[in-house]
Amino acid sequence: MDPGGASQRSGRSAETRWRGHIVRQLKHRDRSQNAMFQDLIRFYTQLLEKTNLTKRLLSRRPSAGGGASLSSLLQQNCQLKKTTGELAYQVVELQQQIRSKECVVQEQQARLQEEESRLTGVFDTHRVLRERVEQVEVENRTLKTEYDELLERQRWAESRLREEKVQEEHLLEDMMYMKKQAAALMNTRNERRSRARQATLQKELQTAARSKVTIDSPSSAPTSRSTSPKDGHQDESSRRTRGRLFRSASSPRNLGFFFPSLHLFDRKRRGHSVCLQEDQLFPVGVCLSARVPARALHVLEAHEEGINAVRFSFGSDLLATGGTDRVIKVWEVRAGSLTHRTTLDGSTEGITCVEFDPTGWKILAASYDRSALLWQLDASVPKVTLTGHSRKVTAARFTCVPHQVVTGSQDRTVRLWDLHRAACVQQVEAGSYCTDLVCSESSIISGHFDSKIRVWDPRAVSCVQELPAQGRVTSLDLSSDRRQLLSCCRDDCL
Repeated sequence: MDPGGASQRSGRSAETRWRGHIVRQLKHRDRSQNAMFQDLIRFYTQLLEKTNLTKRLLSRRPSAGGGASLSSLLQQNCQLKKTTGELAYQVVELQQQIRSKECVVQEQQARLQEEESRLTGVFDTHRVLRERVEQVEVENRTLKTEYDELLERQRWAESRLREEKVQEEHLLEDMMYMKKQAAALMNTRNERRSRARQATLQKELQTAARSKVTIDSPSSAPTSRSTSPKDGHQDESSRRTRGRLFRSASSPRNLGFFFPSLHLFDRKRRGHSVCLQEDQLFPVGVCLSARVPARALHVLEAHEEGINAVRFSFGSDLLATGGTDRVIKVWEVRAGSLTHRTTLDGSTEGITCVEFDPTGWKILAASYDRSALLWQLDASVPKVTLTGHSRKVTAARFTCVPHQVVTGSQDRTVRLWDLHRAACVQQVEAGSYCTDLVCSESSIISGHFDSKIRVWDPRAVSCVQELPAQGRVTSLDLSSDRRQLLSCCRDDCL
């Protein structure tokens, strides 16, 4: 149906209603005035009749014994004058009432004209607004189509980017494998050369020893003098050989010479025998006992890039991780291992914070793209996107009210959001870069880069308490009973 025709028909029906109302008011006024005039005419007619009667009585001559009748006539005349005065007074009052009624009717007519003019203006405004609404709806449909196209192009570009990253990783792995092969080949060649040099030196030493026995005399002194240069030559050769081996082991191109010491660490830890000759030939300084801090229960390559946030669910065996690859992955923890459940996509930049709601079916995340996003576990795209910060969002938390969340950003603001409307309902200027947030039943606590912890009252939209810290606050947490606050600062203390 045509909305313009509907608006015209509604305007015509309204005009018809107003005209009917005016006609009814005029008819009512006509009836009331007609009744008043009828009363006035009736009284006037009665007055005329009494006047005519008085005239007829006065026109008659009184008889001889009519003294009593004359007095009665005079009394009647006085009564008639009195009645005439009363009727005249009533006529004056009725005229005054008629004038007042006419004034009221004129005022009502003026008001009616004003209302009709206002109604005409309202109809014109309604028509203009209706046309504007139709125009905005057309523009919204166009923008929605363009947004869907851009979103599809973004997804396609992200898929291409992931494919390129996968290819890049494969190429990098191939290149590293080739470098490892080249390094292993070079190490093998160096080992062969060192062995050949050692064999040559041993042959030279053996030849020198035989020549010493055959040429020198059997006396002890000359023997010692003749053997000392050769021994010195042997020591110098061995030192040069060891120096070359040490330099080749410390060279970045020959990493194979570090392996005997690494194998030595493994063998010592496992209780096997150790070859001391290798340790004497290759004296490389390597740390043999560096451990951090305990063994991991399960190690898994979860994301393509770095992981920035990880969070357990409140009432289920779910774990959410978010990183710089712009996705959130949900895992199930079973028997000490992680099983991938779903991937939540929709952020254009890296994830900085992840939070489960108390039911465990919604996930809230803060992003580098200056927004906070809300997912449901059964949908891979965000249900609500909260935009308004001018810099990256560093913290996003659920409040104790089910449909409200609070966010902190590098733009030095803390904002309270209504998820039903996807709009910011309160905003406070914190004065410093907000790093983390926690929420209690009646307050919001924020940690900042200016070494301060601030407590906010969401009802008064003001800071009610400011706690100094010894360093820049990096993280906050509340105990289960909401009575103890834990802060992590840059002063190396909790």
